[in-house]
Amino acid sequence: STGAVKMQPKAEELKFVTKSDGYVHIHPSSVNYQTRHFASPYLVYHEKIKTSRVFIRDCSMVSVYPLVLLGGGQVHMQLQKGEFVISLDDGWIRFVAASHQVAELVKELRCELDQLLQDKIKNPSMDLCMCPRGSRIIAMIVKLVTTQ
Repeated sequence: STGAVKMQPKAEELKFVTKSDGYVHIHPSSVNYQTRHFASPYLVYHEKIKTSRVFIRDCSMVSVYPLVLLGGGQVHMQLQKGEFVISLDDGWIRFVAASHQVAELVKELRCELDQLLQDKIKNPSMDLCMCPRGSRIIAMIVKLVTTQ
């Protein structure tokens, strides 16, 4: 047989980019160190350390929609070359939405979730699953995250 087969990188070769540090690597003591492929290009981490190079520990892969819905900063949407791009963190994190409608719905859902969480902070005894607005927002988030 002819042709080339793309090889997954070795654990020590796998690197990610952060906004403040550039390239970082998963620490050898991390559970994810031997993981050579992640379904999403985004990781969240708890600890960053610098020894021979910058490492992250306590990391988990995160999919795009949970990142958009629960990540910090404002969600922005713009049309670029015929595609609807959703961005976070002043454009540092960017991805293409399936359609204008999906982009608008995700942006609106993020606004609704932010408001719902503010209401919960103001009233800690509020049961988000029992109030009609809260249960609709939560159901929509669950549907989006589990189907996309």
